[in-house]
Amino acid sequence: MAVTISLVFFFGILLAVLLRNSSLGYGSAFIAVMFGFFLASTGLAGPINSLTADVIETVQQQM
Repeated sequence: MAVTISLVFFFGILLAVLLRNSSLGYGSAFIAVMFGFFLASTGLAGPINSLTADVIETVQQQM
């Protein structure tokens, strides 16, 4: 749960920075957010969460 909230916060900040620097338009940002929203409701949400958790665990073990 804490990792998910942190990643949501991280990607939200990244998206805001890209918008502010005009690297990403508002239409593209909307599409990115909607893609993430709909991807979370598919069957891929479980494997993506597992992969993310495994990567984070691996990185923490290396430190």
